[in-house]
Amino acid sequence: MAIINQALSLLLSLFVLTLVLPINSLPGGIAIYWGQNGNEGTLNQTCATGNYSYVNLSFLIKFGGGQTPVLNLAGHCDPSSGGCTILSSQINYCQSLGLKVMLSIGGGAGNYTLTSKHDAKNVSKYLWNTYLGGNSSSRQLGDAILDGIDFDIEMGSTNYWGYLARYLSKYSKPYKKVYLTAAPQCPYPDKYLGLALHTSFFDYVWVQFYNNPQCEYTSGNITNILNSWKLWTTTIPAKKFFLGLPASSDAAGSGFIPADVLTSQILPVAKTSFKYGGVMLWSRYYDLLSGYSSSIKSAV
Repeated sequence: MAIINQALSLLLSLFVLTLVLPINSLPGGIAIYWGQNGNEGTLNQTCATGNYSYVNLSFLIKFGGGQTPVLNLAGHCDPSSGGCTILSSQINYCQSLGLKVMLSIGGGAGNYTLTSKHDAKNVSKYLWNTYLGGNSSSRQLGDAILDGIDFDIEMGSTNYWGYLARYLSKYSKPYKKVYLTAAPQCPYPDKYLGLALHTSFFDYVWVQFYNNPQCEYTSGNITNILNSWKLWTTTIPAKKFFLGLPASSDAAGSGFIPADVLTSQILPVAKTSFKYGGVMLWSRYYDLLSGYSSSIKSAV
């Protein structure tokens, strides 16, 4: 009976501890964009740092509207000649370390759009068969199965992205989830993904709090970014939200937050949201030069 009482007492103590544990003690992760600079190091080197939980391979710059899709990984490899299949083992390595590896579609340059529900369904089939768990004779990243698709939509159609998310989500299985993430601009609602993000299909949303003066950090002013963060996290039904930030002052035209300001003034407030997921950085190249992720990791 004494042993039972001790066990019950221990369980009660653990339960009480979980009740009083502050929300802002919940751990977050860092997401990084990789693929747009040949000098940023290999995917293996990126994942081996231990700094990141998510890697977005960027970008699929052309798709939709009946176009032949085009993958652009800058100086890393040439997908048109099959050269990017060398990344298969590196993707598997990153996943073996526990990282989620996504394909980011869209970006700030390219030619992409969705013209109809049928077009969205065709694009979802292409993504499934070429990069996810399907089958294709031209899997540009080899046999590796990516964890999901990142929507970085900054041009083209403002319609049908929700349908693409819906069709992709249907490929999820209990044994292999298809993660869906998005990188909207911080002005709310996002011009291109506004409707899509009000669906329940997105797991992680890394809001771009840069190149948007009305909702980003400016020297000495944390009000705009925190107000915008609150708006996003309280209105969009995604599971987790990330502060999307430039990894150095050279990585964006505006919005860079010094590491000490981020860790002491912004993260403590952001982490009070139960939807806090961490920080997204643009990009691996700039982070490699600045060491920004290393300076904030313990606080994220």
